[in-house]
Amino acid sequence: MRGDFLNVLKEHGYAWGPVVGDGPPVDPGTIAHGTTVLAMKYRDGVLVAGDRRATAGNLVMHDRTDKVLDLDRHSVLAIAGVPATAFEMARVLDHSFKYYRRSQLQELSLDGKLRALSTLLRNNVPMAVQGIGAVAPIFAGYDLATGSGKIFFYDILGAEFEGVEYAASGSGSPTIRGVMYYLHRWGPQVIAQLDATDATVLVLRLLESAAEFDSATGGIKKGDDLYPVVKLVTSEGIAPVPAEHLQRLYAEHVENRRV
Repeated sequence: MRGDFLNVLKEHGYAWGPVVGDGPPVDPGTIAHGTTVLAMKYRDGVLVAGDRRATAGNLVMHDRTDKVLDLDRHSVLAIAGVPATAFEMARVLDHSFKYYRRSQLQELSLDGKLRALSTLLRNNVPMAVQGIGAVAPIFAGYDLATGSGKIFFYDILGAEFEGVEYAASGSGSPTIRGVMYYLHRWGPQVIAQLDATDATVLVLRLLESAAEFDSATGGIKKGDDLYPVVKLVTSEGIAPVPAEHLQRLYAEHVENRRV
């Protein structure tokens, strides 16, 4: 018997969902999951990106999911896991940050934002261990106090880890982490010194590589005008990279390019 709550119920004969015709019960245990997200430091701050696919088991539920959510002017949450849980966490954080700013007449510190996210994840542990609400997000922000971009990633229990140069989460993250480690260790240029254009090209290549080896990671579809969500977090705030710019960079630097 596996410890997943849904599987425990199944193994005890509980039938999920209604029966359609004479077929087997529909299984809502295949809850939608979002994959894959990453964050990396570049010359002016932090670049955060995510593919657009949400899956449920072996089904593609949606191919236009936004997994990079603004929390305030200088911080974003990139979600990997159950979107329903992650979206609610983002709404709670957005409200909390606004309340603090309006009541205290100042921004909540970066440490305060990190603790708030850890608390939400810790409170979500019962859902996570039941297998129906796990989220493993990446928090990225620009710390005005130090004048630098920051990246933090979490496990489903709320443990916080700082990604010194980069972080990735979701089912496609092993491929991305492997390539990022290689480039950071032996690449021709330190990743954190890339400008916004070169960093965006790298992210497009990373997500296409992840999609090649992970079916849950959505690739780039030119015909459908479907590109990842890419956002730049700098001292000036959050700047989404327009789809038209991604389209041009993909055509010039990713598609059919071998070197």
